Amino acid sequence: MKTILKNKNSFLTAIATGIFMLIAATGFAQKNQAKATNEAEAIRPYHISISQEALTDLRTRVNATRWPDKETVTDQSQGVKLQQIQNLVQYWGTTYDWRKTEAKLNALPQFVTNIDGLDIQFIHIKSKHKNALPLVITHGWPGSFFELLKVIGPLTDPTAYGGKAEDAFDLVIPSMPGYGFSEKPTGTGWGPEKIGNAWDVLMKRLGYKNYVSQGGDWGSVIADAMARQAPQGLLGIHVNMPATVPADIAKALKDGDPAPAGLSVKEKAAFVSLNKLYTRGGGYAGMMVTRPQTLGYGLTDSPVGLASFFLDKFNEWTYSGGNAEKSLTKDEMLDDITLYWLTNTANSSAQLYWENNTNNFNVVEQKTNDIKIPVAVTVFPGEIYQAPKSWTEKSYKNLIYFNEVSKGGHFASWEEPQLFTEELRAAFKSLRK
Repeated sequence: MKTILKNKNSFLTAIATGIFMLIAATGFAQKNQAKATNEAEAIRPYHISISQEALTDLRTRVNATRWPDKETVTDQSQGVKLQQIQNLVQYWGTTYDWRKTEAKLNALPQFVTNIDGLDIQFIHIKSKHKNALPLVITHGWPGSFFELLKVIGPLTDPTAYGGKAEDAFDLVIPSMPGYGFSEKPTGTGWGPEKIGNAWDVLMKRLGYKNYVSQGGDWGSVIADAMARQAPQGLLGIHVNMPATVPADIAKALKDGDPAPAGLSVKEKAAFVSLNKLYTRGGGYAGMMVTRPQTLGYGLTDSPVGLASFFLDKFNEWTYSGGNAEKSLTKDEMLDDITLYWLTNTANSSAQLYWENNTNNFNVVEQKTNDIKIPVAVTVFPGEIYQAPKSWTEKSYKNLIYFNEVSKGGHFASWEEPQLFTEELRAAFKSLRK
């Protein structure tokens, strides 16, 4: 009997010990998992350091370019003119200095954090003024955070740029997934809706309970997506490439039909601009929407192929009459082009078009009628199309601000930083608390 009891007690002790060890192991695993999660979600400093080998390789490729024949027309109807791209590339291969740009970027407070499995790189500048309004700004394509560097000072330190202390913003400038120094998605699903969700996570991770969102180009699409989602704390959005095109106009453009009868002067002008995009200016998007991988092989292997692809849009979308250098310097354009080259993001950035293969100007496809939070819109004269107020009021039911300005184009913050800043101050003024 004693032997049986002894064996029974030993058995129970073994079971108890096993349970204890299992609980301890589970707790240890959970603790390690929580620690790993916390480390991934931490806000970590970020420093840019491009190898000299990469810069040497770029210059070698640039200077070994094999050029096509000269265009057979006198205008830009066949694309970027040979003389213009050769002038830019000659400067790129002999004079342009990425290290100066890198130093300028590293002087800014840059960070990275992991959201939904991807490291997101961002710039975060807090204003010295009290009660600054938190603002997340999203860049577009073929742009990057370089579009937004000129507005950092005016937005965060308004008293130094003709504004008042109550105009101040805390500024967050993230790079979209697959762009710049943010991580590239390895699978599908990273479209505007998911990016919008990620930006809300980012703002709240930074400690902001209330904030506003702004964007142009893809930034507008993402701001619209955030407005539809209406996460708690998002007070309103401002866009400078709004989705206002009515369904009947969108159908006429798609079908190649003439403008519907009864349009106002501004509505007709918008139709003409959009028709130009549909018939002669949208080939770039057609390739990215349908074949980003195929396009990526050429843009990834040839820096001059990449530069010409971007210069075509800089020429067309700046308020410059077709010559981008009237709006942007060679260095500014090459900063952006070089960023895409060094980060190897020509392909990954184009995949966003494949993810969201809708018409970014169409009310129905972008569902702007579903937006209930406050929306502000600024129309720049060099934008792809100038959204009429009549369309904008019908598209955004809670339109709190609308203004048409006299200068600036698609890259508004890059081309006209002071005017862009003044527009944001006015647009968000009623949402400050």
